[in-house]
Amino acid sequence: MNTNKNKWLIPIAFTNIYVIWGITFLAISFGLNGFPPFILSGFRFLGAGIIMIGYLLVKGEKANSAINWKKNAITGILILTGGTGLVAWGEQYVTASEAAIAIATGPFWFIAIDKKNWSYYFSDKFIPLGLVIGFAGLILFLNGSVSTSGSHIQTADASIRVIAFVVLGLSSVAWVLGSLYSKKNPAGHSTFMNIAQQLITAGIASLVIAFFRNEWTGFSIVKVPLNAWLGLFFLIVFGSIIAYLSYIWLLSVKPAALVSTHTYINPIVTVIAGWIVANQTININQFYGLIVILAGVLLTNVTKYFKLSKRSKVKIRRVIRHVNKNARPYQPI
Repeated sequence: MNTNKNKWLIPIAFTNIYVIWGITFLAISFGLNGFPPFILSGFRFLGAGIIMIGYLLVKGEKANSAINWKKNAITGILILTGGTGLVAWGEQYVTASEAAIAIATGPFWFIAIDKKNWSYYFSDKFIPLGLVIGFAGLILFLNGSVSTSGSHIQTADASIRVIAFVVLGLSSVAWVLGSLYSKKNPAGHSTFMNIAQQLITAGIASLVIAFFRNEWTGFSIVKVPLNAWLGLFFLIVFGSIIAYLSYIWLLSVKPAALVSTHTYINPIVTVIAGWIVANQTININQFYGLIVILAGVLLTNVTKYFKLSKRSKVKIRRVIRHVNKNARPYQPI
């Protein structure tokens, strides 16, 4: 795809991963009302993959390359089974917003692991500065807590919640490893076919994990409530097809650390969606945290979207230094 002729797709793709994936954290919590975590993930990925590959095969596209299947299997298992499947497991014990915040360390893992592009990341001072500011916002955001009154999460043992946060952190690492592998070892199929194969292999892997975890024991598909089915439908169509397609495409045209900034926006969308749909509340510390996060994301992306000249960057730094120099400490009245 010629990125010069399709620049208008870039903001649309970023909007998809920013907004849709923010809502998927809430959709996962709905899905868990009727599905065990890895059965939910397996149905989600396998369903989306079958839809996509069926469409492509009807169009006449081939999927008979063993090498491409292998590459896509590695990417799919790391990003989807590990990166997203573990999120579903973690959301049994933490809220959707807490899960979104916990895996928001993605940009930092990208920079730490993607050694090949260190010179690029640190050549523009706005990128690390934006990441630091975004991280500070996440800490401030985490100091507040989303109301979970009446939720089973509130009664979860403290130790299992700690384990859940650790698992969510590992899911972020798995996501980064899969993303970097996909970027450095692209499969030879079309983007659609690559994603279809990733989804299918991730779905099968998730269902195998569900088998070894005995999730099928006592599970009855006829007892799954409507809200869980609606959650699964959203995850298949929007989370695993539209947003994931946007993400993989963005990785091919933009630096991985910039694409990973969706992990900063997702908690904001999750909290807003939780407030509207699940009546979750936000305190003042969380609100301030969201503002700081947005400022960090803006700085991380500012030179990419506005292409500031070196002279403009120098002027901005001078303004920041001038403001800091003349700022007066707060004096209470």
